[in-house]
Amino acid sequence: MSLGHDAGRLPAAYLSAGSSSFTDFIGAHAPHLLPSRRPLPAGGAFEAPHGTTIVSATFAGGVVMAGDRRATMGNIIANRDMEKVFAADEYSAVGIAGTAGIAIELVKLFQVELEHYEKIEGALLSLEGKANRLASMIRANLGMAMQGLSVVPLFAGYDLDRSQGRIFSYDVTGGCYEERDHHSVGSGSLFARGALKKLWRPSLPVEQAVSVAVEAIYDAADDDSATGGPDVGRRIWPSVAVVDDAGVRFLPDDELRAVVEQVIDGRQGNPGGAR
Repeated sequence: MSLGHDAGRLPAAYLSAGSSSFTDFIGAHAPHLLPSRRPLPAGGAFEAPHGTTIVSATFAGGVVMAGDRRATMGNIIANRDMEKVFAADEYSAVGIAGTAGIAIELVKLFQVELEHYEKIEGALLSLEGKANRLASMIRANLGMAMQGLSVVPLFAGYDLDRSQGRIFSYDVTGGCYEERDHHSVGSGSLFARGALKKLWRPSLPVEQAVSVAVEAIYDAADDDSATGGPDVGRRIWPSVAVVDDAGVRFLPDDELRAVVEQVIDGRQGNPGGAR
């Protein structure tokens, strides 16, 4: 059987000099593998699971990102324990909102993109460079977004050059915007953002930043049916990532349970959370 090249040897495309972008490489040699190049049937709307609320807030030594665990499909809860916060690389995290399947595929491609750059260039891409790479991938998805399959992630990481946490938001056209102090995206973002404005303070210690993020998710779930709050009965807690000079780490369930129980206890007799 002929492979079009000598058996055991990589095709010429793998050996030629080119861009350090893995997405550009796939776009040139196998464009059908990219989510944005996939043809869709003409006409007809359909329901697909959607991720909802992601929040992020800076603290004295980095940045925290948290996401609820609910995915909805119209008025139906499609999934109760979906993961929406992922490590993009060693020093950054990305949270997804929008069409869940496309968003997860885009995040996986973004992870490979950053790893590919590091291997080709022998150095980490700057945090702004990572944010801009993600923006270009979202921009390439505009055609699908126009058909209702939009993806609007939230990106955050530790900037090694500035020694601080930074947050970047996006729109469906690929616009990239740096946010100050805190931000949220998704269907419950309006309510989460209000909570962040009231609870966040400059130079918070990491423990308080985590508590603020969890409480913002709690407030979003209180008023947005598509956002899932902490589920004590099923032991489903928000996903929380902490990014600092040591890298990305995800809080274990036991630690999250303690934070959630503290938030709930603080609202006994006052579920609205007014201070």
